[in-house]
Amino acid sequence: MFSLWRKARRENSAASRLLGSTSLRFALHGWQRLSPRDADAQYLYEDLYCARGEMENRIKEQQLGLFADRTSSATLQANQLRLYFSSFAYVLLHGLRRLGLTGTAFAKAQSTTIRLKLLKIGARLRLTARKVWLSFSEAYPYASDIAQILANLKQHPAWSPPG
Repeated sequence: MFSLWRKARRENSAASRLLGSTSLRFALHGWQRLSPRDADAQYLYEDLYCARGEMENRIKEQQLGLFADRTSSATLQANQLRLYFSSFAYVLLHGLRRLGLTGTAFAKAQSTTIRLKLLKIGARLRLTARKVWLSFSEAYPYASDIAQILANLKQHPAWSPPG
C-alpha cells in the first residue's frame, strides 16, 4: 500500500450516519504520541477537538470582528500593515478581556461586542493636569461596567513608577 507518510501515524476515525448520508471524519495525531489511556473518546473530544474549534473561533473573531480579512490594497506591504494593525488590536482586546473585563458581563464577549458596546461610544473627554474626566450620557447603559473595568485595570498598572 502506498503511503505519503515517512513513518507510521496514529489515526482516530469516526463514522456516523445522518438521514441516509454517511459522514467520515479522521483526525491524525502524528505530532504527539497517544497512550492507550489518552485515546479515549472524552479526552480526544474535549482536549483536542474542542481546543481546535476554539482556536478556529479566535481566528474567525480576528477576521470578522477586527477586519483582518480586508487585504484589498494594491501592494503587499499595505496588506501586511493592515494585518499588523488587526493583530495588534487583537492583542490589545485580549489583554483588555483578560485583565479588565473579569467580573463583568463582557468577560467572555467577542471582540465585536466589546468594540460596539464599550469602545465605540460617545463620551466627552476632558483632560486636566492631574486627571482624565470621561463624561457619558446619562442614558448609557454600561456606565457601571466601565467603572468596574477601569477599577480592574487600575489593579494591573502597565508600568511601575521608578523608586
